[in-house]
Amino acid sequence: MSVCDSTAAQKNTQSKKTLSEQQNLLLLLQTVKVCVIMPTVSQNALFGMGNPLLDISAVVDKDFLDKYGLKPNDQILAEEKHKALFDEIVKKSKVEYHAGGSTQNSVKIAQWMIQEPHKVATFFGCIGTDHFGEILKQKAAEAHVDAHYYEQSQEPTGTCAACITGDNRSLVANLAAANCYNKEKHLDVDSNWSLVEKARVYYIAGFFLTVSPESILKVAKHASDNNKIFGLNLSAPFISQFFKEPLMKVMPYVDIIFGNETEAATFAKEQGFETEDIAEIARRVQSLPKVNKNRQRIVVFTQGREDTVATVGDKVKMFPVLDIDQNDIVDTNGAGDAFVGGFLSELVQEKPLEECIRAGHYAANVIIRRVGCTFPEKPDFH
Repeated sequence: MSVCDSTAAQKNTQSKKTLSEQQNLLLLLQTVKVCVIMPTVSQNALFGMGNPLLDISAVVDKDFLDKYGLKPNDQILAEEKHKALFDEIVKKSKVEYHAGGSTQNSVKIAQWMIQEPHKVATFFGCIGTDHFGEILKQKAAEAHVDAHYYEQSQEPTGTCAACITGDNRSLVANLAAANCYNKEKHLDVDSNWSLVEKARVYYIAGFFLTVSPESILKVAKHASDNNKIFGLNLSAPFISQFFKEPLMKVMPYVDIIFGNETEAATFAKEQGFETEDIAEIARRVQSLPKVNKNRQRIVVFTQGREDTVATVGDKVKMFPVLDIDQNDIVDTNGAGDAFVGGFLSELVQEKPLEECIRAGHYAANVIIRRVGCTFPEKPDFH
C-alpha cells in the first residue's frame, strides 16, 4: 500500500468514526427528546372522591336571591325552603347543564390539563340509577376521567343550582344521592380499593365531610402511611363551622390544604387564631399537628383577583394571579375548583410548588371566561 493509499484509508476511517459519532449523538438527542415528551404520569395516579352533582347554571336577578334567602357569592346545602328553587330556575331561566360537584370538577380539569394518557384521574362518588346519573357517567367518560360511581336507587342523582348575578355565583346543592355514599359497599370493595392504592396523589373537597368522613379518613391514613400526598379543601365557611370535629380528625393527615380567603378567615375564627391576617393564618394552619413528618404541610389560599397566598418551606409567599379584563369574566362558578385542578395536574407530575400554582392560576383564568366549569378542547399552558 502506498503512502497516499494509507493516508486515504486513515481519512476514511476517521470519516466513518466521525459519522458514527454523529449518528450516536443524533440517537442520543432523539432519546432525550423522547424522554422529555413521554408522559411522566400513569393512569389512576390521581384519586378524587366527593359529591357528584349535575350543575344547573342560570343567570338570575337579586329578587330571585332574596326570595330564597341567598347571598350573591356563597355555597350552601339546600334546605326545605329551597326545594322549589330547582323547579323555578329551570322553568323561568335559560339553563345549562354540566357534570359537576367540587372534587369531580377538579379532577376533570386536572385530566384536561394533562391530556394524555387518559384516565390519570380516578373519581369515586354516589349517583342515582336515573337519567341524570346516566348523563354524569357520559360526561365523565367524555372528560377521560375513570369514574367508578356507587349507584343506588333510593335517592335521585344530586343537583346543584348555580345562581349567577354579574360575576358572582350562589351555589345551592341538593346532595340527594351524593349523600348516600357507602364506604363498606364501595370504597372497601377490593377492586375499588386497588384503584386507591394505585394513586400517588389524593384530593377530596371538604364538602365530602358531610357525607362520609370515615371514607376520607381511610384514604388519608393510607396516603400518610405510604408517604403519598393527601390534599383537602376547606370548601365553604359552613364546613369549618358545623363540621369542625370531622375536619380536625382528618387535618393531621393533610399534606396540602386549599381554601379561599373567606374560608381561611372562618377556619381561623373557629380555631381561635385571633387574627384576620391571611399570611399569619396560613402559618398557623401549616403548624397544626401532622402525622407524616416526612412532608411539611403546604397551605394554599386563593383570594379571587388578589395574590394567592402559599407556604413555601417556612416562609409565606404571595403569587400574583393572571390579569383579566373584568368584562371578560363570564362566570366565577368553578374558579376555585379549576385552580385546584390545574395545581393537581402539575403536582401529580412531580412539578415544583411554584409551577403547580402557575397552572392553577392558568386553569382558573380559563374557566372564569366561560359558563360553568367548562373548558376548550385543549389547554394552552406552557
